[in-house]
Amino acid sequence: MRFWLSYLRQNKTGFLLLLLCAAVFAAAFALYGLPLGAVGYPAAVSAVLLLVVLLCKARRAYKKHKALTALAGRPAALLSDLPAAQTADDRDYRAIIEALQAELRALENADDARYRDMLDYYTTWAHQIKTPIASMRLTLENTDAAEARRIKEDLLRIEQYADMVLAFLRLGADSTDYVFRTCDLDDILRRACRRFSTTFIYKKLHLEFTPTHAQVLTDEKWLLFVVEQLLSNAVKYTPPGGTVSVFVKSPKTLCICDTGCGIDKADLPRIFEKGYTGQNGRAEKSATGLGLYLCKRILTQLGHEIRAESEPGKGACFCIDLAQAPLQVE
Repeated sequence: MRFWLSYLRQNKTGFLLLLLCAAVFAAAFALYGLPLGAVGYPAAVSAVLLLVVLLCKARRAYKKHKALTALAGRPAALLSDLPAAQTADDRDYRAIIEALQAELRALENADDARYRDMLDYYTTWAHQIKTPIASMRLTLENTDAAEARRIKEDLLRIEQYADMVLAFLRLGADSTDYVFRTCDLDDILRRACRRFSTTFIYKKLHLEFTPTHAQVLTDEKWLLFVVEQLLSNAVKYTPPGGTVSVFVKSPKTLCICDTGCGIDKADLPRIFEKGYTGQNGRAEKSATGLGLYLCKRILTQLGHEIRAESEPGKGACFCIDLAQAPLQVE
């Protein structure tokens, strides 16, 4: 109904012109003393002819309207089957759309090229920086001084930041390197815990690790990254002498809990947002607000869910639901 009202408003000039012509003829007939009834018949015939023409045009316009409405929800790159141009205006608009599409394709190609160059650069950088890190760690391997332990902890943090850069870039790529298979959860957890062994010793933290004896369908590399991020946060915000617990609740919910400062209730709903650091992050100064954001995105793509429970001053607990429906081959 809205289309027809709009169409009538657009073509009201034709009706007004018909009325104006009829008025001109009536005035001329009156001036020459001719019978005014002779004006009515030609005016009626002209009105019928005008109505027929408008109905035919309206039918074509309605088909064109439906076709354009169907295209409205498509991306700009897929607007290739536009209705045939019927007027000069249509041809002009079509030329403008085609020019904009060509410009969009050029911009997308340029952005893709820049992104690939950036990804290649940072991937190379992340791998190259691990070489001096490994060399420095090997140099400090036989040294048990307090200063050496602090340097090892800083090296671990640098390596984590490099891993975060790679994870952030890969998550934004068009393709991923996910490899789903049944993995031993205990093996993943032990590897993550061993990576932070120096920090546990330096801060005198107590690790409560309960073997899970669980097999999970996931991507081992990406799940290991998530566990390491959660352990890193637990170690960072737990004071010396505190406890970090790693266990599984039935059926397959992995829990990583600590006895640290906890998370403020106002921050809890937003901790997985990109760039959000909260009160603890602002106090820490070095927080980036990317760690939990990456964990959430990775677990979502793996088909897992994560939630956080915490009370200020009583620590935090992050739970990952590793139960997953069986994958089916398409």
